[in-house]
Amino acid sequence: MELSGIRGVGPSRLESLRAVGICSLRDLLYCLPVRYEDRTKITPCKDAQAGEVMVMGIIQDPPKLSRFNGITRVTASIRDESGRLSLAWYNQPWVCQQLPVGKSVMLFGHVTVKNGRRVLQNSVQVHEPSIQPVYKAVKGIPAKTFRDMMTTALTQVDDCCPETLPQALRIRHGLCELNYAIRQAHFPDHLEALKMARHRLAFEQMLMYQAALGLMRNQREDGFAMELADSATDEFWQRMPFAPTAAQKRVLEEIAGDLRKSRAMSRLVQGDVGCGKTALAFGAIAMACGAGYQAAMMAPTEILARQHYESAKALLEPMGISCGLMIGSMKAREKREAHQHAADGRWQAVFGTHALISDGVTYQKLGLVVTDEQHRFGVRQRSVLQEKGQDDGRSPHVLVMSATPIPRTLALILYGDLDISVVDELPPGRTPVRTRIVPEEKRSAMYGFLRDQIVQGRQAYVVCPLVDESEMVENVRSARETYDRLRQGELRGLNVGLTWGAQPPDEKAAVLAAFKSGHMNVLVSTTVIEVGVNVPNASVMIIENAERFGLSQLHQLRGRVGRGAAESWCFLLAEENERLRILTGTNDGFLVAQKDLELRGPGDLMGTRQSGEMLAGFLMDGDVRLLDEASRCMKQLRADPALAVERQMVEAEAMRSYADKIQRIALN
Repeated sequence: MELSGIRGVGPSRLESLRAVGICSLRDLLYCLPVRYEDRTKITPCKDAQAGEVMVMGIIQDPPKLSRFNGITRVTASIRDESGRLSLAWYNQPWVCQQLPVGKSVMLFGHVTVKNGRRVLQNSVQVHEPSIQPVYKAVKGIPAKTFRDMMTTALTQVDDCCPETLPQALRIRHGLCELNYAIRQAHFPDHLEALKMARHRLAFEQMLMYQAALGLMRNQREDGFAMELADSATDEFWQRMPFAPTAAQKRVLEEIAGDLRKSRAMSRLVQGDVGCGKTALAFGAIAMACGAGYQAAMMAPTEILARQHYESAKALLEPMGISCGLMIGSMKAREKREAHQHAADGRWQAVFGTHALISDGVTYQKLGLVVTDEQHRFGVRQRSVLQEKGQDDGRSPHVLVMSATPIPRTLALILYGDLDISVVDELPPGRTPVRTRIVPEEKRSAMYGFLRDQIVQGRQAYVVCPLVDESEMVENVRSARETYDRLRQGELRGLNVGLTWGAQPPDEKAAVLAAFKSGHMNVLVSTTVIEVGVNVPNASVMIIENAERFGLSQLHQLRGRVGRGAAESWCFLLAEENERLRILTGTNDGFLVAQKDLELRGPGDLMGTRQSGEMLAGFLMDGDVRLLDEASRCMKQLRADPALAVERQMVEAEAMRSYADKIQRIALN
C-alpha cells in the first residue's frame, strides 16, 4: 500500500506529509507519538490538581454558554463522591448539546488552578479507558485524522517494517520483535507493553547509531602530517604569561600527537567554564602555523570571535604568527581585504564567525579548523569550514571545543566518532562562586547586597529570559522592563546598561566595552552574555526566572562571575526546587550535568543542544543505562569473532539507515 492508498489522504494531505518528511508508509509508521495521554486512571474530583487528569462523575446542572470578545465559553460542573470540579470549554459551543446532564461520564482534560479555583478545561468524553497517542501536529491534517491514518498503516506493518535485529541479539538483550514494538508504540494495550515497545525501538536506534559511528571512524579522511618538534608543547607554554595546569599540559600533548599523524584529527576538548580551553586552542594554532599551515577558529558570536582575535594578537603575534578577524558586520572594503589576506596566506591564523565559511572565502593552506562552543553551530556550518581546507584528498585537522560539560559515559556514546580530551582541572586562584536561591520576598535585600558590592568597586549582571514582555508568557521578567525598573527604582543613581542578542552590533559593542572598562556598574541582558564575555571585576550574577533555564545553561551563566580574585555570588530568583538546589551545592559543571542527567534523563539533556543529524528523532527513553547497554552491545559485536555475522547484519542496517549522512555528519 502507498501513502496515497490510505483513506482520506488526497493530494493536499500527501503534500502536508511530505513537508514533514513522511514520504512512505514506513516513514509514517516510524513517526512515533511525542507523548501519551493515560486515560486509564480515574482521579477523585477533590484530588484533581494542575495537569492532565481523568475524572468520573455526574454532570449536575445544564451547561451555560457565554460570549465575550468573540470567544465562546461553556461552563458546567461534575460531581463524584469526593466533591465537585468546575468545567470549562472555550470556542466549543456544541458541547452544550453533547453533555448528558444527570448521567455519569468520564472526562479527560487539563486542570488549571487560578486563585485557588480548579477548572478542568476543554475536556473530552472517554467511553473506554485507554492510553491515547499524541502526535506532533501536521499542518492541514487534524489530530483524529492522523490517528485514523496510523491505524490503517499499522495493518501493513509486517510488510513495511521487516525485523532489523538478529534473533540471538534480541534474546540476549530481552528485546521484543519489531512489528510488535511498532504496534504497541502507537496504540499500546497497557503501560508495560508501551514501555517494552519503546525500549526496543530506542535500543535499536542507539545500536544503529553506534554502528554508524564506528563506520565513520573507519572512514576518517587523510590529513596533513605536521612536522612538530618533541618539545613543541613545552615551547608554547614557556611563551605563555601563566603556568599551565597538569590537565592543560596533558591535553595539548594529545593534540600535538594528532597533528603529527597523517590521519585527520577529530578531537573534542571539553571542560568546565574557565578551565583554559582557549589556551589549548591557541596552542594547537601555534603548532599548526609553526609547521607552515593556516588555522581558522570559528566562534558562534561576534563578541566571542573578537575576544579570541584580541587575545590571539597579544599571545600569538609575538611568536611571529599573523592574526586576522573575519566577521559579518565588517564593511565591504574590510571584507575584501580579509578575504584576500586569508587567500594569499598573509593571515596565518584567522578568527571569526560563520563569515569564515561564506561564499568567496578561500584559504591558502588550511591545516587546522577549530570550532568553539560547538553546540551553537549547525551541522552544515561545521562541515563547510573543514571542506574549505581540503586539498589533494586530504582534510584539515579538526579540534572541537565545548564548555558544556557532559557526563563522560554519555560523551563517549554521543561522540563515538571523536577522540575525547577532558580538561578536568581549573587554574589556581579561581574563587568558587557562592550560589543562593532567592525567593521574591528577599528581592529587596538582594539589591541592597548588590549596592554594597558596587560601592566596593565590583560589577554585576542581571540576566532575563526574554528581551521584551510577552502576552504569551505570564510572570516572566523581560530584560527591557527590568532595565527600566532598576534604573528608576532599586539601582537608581548607578550606571546600568542593557544588551540583547538582536541589538545592533555597534550598540552592543559599545555597551559591552563600557561594562568591560568599568564605566558601567550593572549589565542587564538576555543569555547573549552566556559565552564570550570575560569581566574579572564582575562579582554578582542575578538570574531572573531561574526555573525557566536548564541546569547547564544556569551553570554557564554563573561562570561569567568568579573570574577574578574577589568572592563572587550567583542569585537564582525562583521558588526553591530540587534542580536549583543542585547548583547551590557544587560548582563542578560535570557533577551538575550528571545530576541533570539523573533527574531529567538523556532525552531532555540532549534536547537542550543540537546533537547532530543522526540524533534527530531519537526516543532516548529511560536513563543513561540504555545508552550504555547499546554501546557495550556494539563493542561486543566488534570484539567477538563468533558474532561476526550479527555485526555485519547490524552494520548493513546502519548503512541503510544513515547512508545519506555517514560521509558528512559532524556531531555536537
